[in-house]
Order: sequence, then structure tokens, then C-alpha cells
Amino acid sequence: MNDYHYVYIVECSDESLYTGYTTDVERRVREHNAGEGAKYTRGRTPVQLAYFECFDTRSAALSREHEIKSYTRNKKQQLVEEGTDINQP
Repeated sequence: MNDYHYVYIVECSDESLYTGYTTDVERRVREHNAGEGAKYTRGRTPVQLAYFECFDTRSAALSREHEIKSYTRNKKQQLVEEGTDINQP
């Protein structure tokens, strides 16, 4: 069983970036691409995983999701370019 919580960024087909929370990143990306994800991504498929971070608690992940969602596009792009958080469990 997966006890981790993730914040992720996907790049949509229109090059926009969507940030979300999940307990299973691969499943969530599949859902987005199947049109079962967030309303925002439904008309912007296919999406591609661009970045994710892992947390031990749901509350920490949701706090980080909220923080990232407040970022400018440039700051989100910088996260993507720096790569996935290497301090993951």
C-alpha cells in the first residue's frame, strides 16, 4: 500500500502547466489523459508528467500544492527545469 502523498505538475498539450495532488502519480496522469482528470486538463490532452514531489502526510502535500498553485508560470517552469525533488523517500 502506498503511504505517500504527491504534488505533481503536468504539461498540457497547449503547453500550460497544471498542478495537482494524488497518492498515485502514474494513475493520475492516466486519468488526466483519459479525460477523467481535472476539468482544466480535459480539453488539453495529452498531458505529460513534468515534475513531482513526495510527502509523508496529506496535509504537507496539500499545503505544498497550494503554494505551487500560487506561483507564476515562470516559477513553475523553473521547478520543472530543476527536476523532480531529489529529497524524496
